[in-house]
Amino acid sequence: MNAPRGDDAAPGRAGPSISRRAFVAGALALWAAPWRARAGTPAPPIAGLVGPDGKVVPELAAALEKVEFVYVNPRLADGSPSTCHAEVWFAWLDGTVVTTTARDGWKARAQARGLDRARLWFGNFGRWKSRIAGARNEAFRRGPNFEARVTREHDPALLERVLAVYARKYPAEIGRWRERMRREVASGERVILRYRPLPSPAAAPKPPAAEREPKPAS
Repeated sequence: MNAPRGDDAAPGRAGPSISRRAFVAGALALWAAPWRARAGTPAPPIAGLVGPDGKVVPELAAALEKVEFVYVNPRLADGSPSTCHAEVWFAWLDGTVVTTTARDGWKARAQARGLDRARLWFGNFGRWKSRIAGARNEAFRRGPNFEARVTREHDPALLERVLAVYARKYPAEIGRWRERMRREVASGERVILRYRPLPSPAAAPKPPAAEREPKPAS
């Protein structure tokens, strides 16, 4: 049996002239037509998308209730990106990304090694691994994204909340996985990972308005 997509197996670049709200709105439109993003360049972390309190902006929070996949990239100890990526089922719960993965999968292994940082992109840009040998689909890099800190969870009630979200988001596939996920989490073969958003880089301050020259007296 194949694993759920990404289970271990979008907008233009946000420039200074694009507001945070406009950028997120554009991202939502591209989620409905992801092929339009394939020819673009990678989007950088978006300034202000996650506030100092770790909460994402309301526009994105609402979208994450519905968007299909999160693309996960663990960070190495020095903060550089690893070579691991995948499109993953996820639930947006309590302002965090929650997913399950095999205990010996790369996401779980990274967390167990103390690599507790990752960058997450959101959308449906197709599989990262192409059917062409050695080719990779990098379109996901243009999706909205943020840095996150990952922890391992052990609450069976949390798994049931995840499965309830999966039933809504992946109705055609969850029937093959619901009981298997319960069984494997109970046995320790599968783990629950929670990704908590980290504050985004602060938005650049607006330059002060140019001083007006005094009008000559009439």
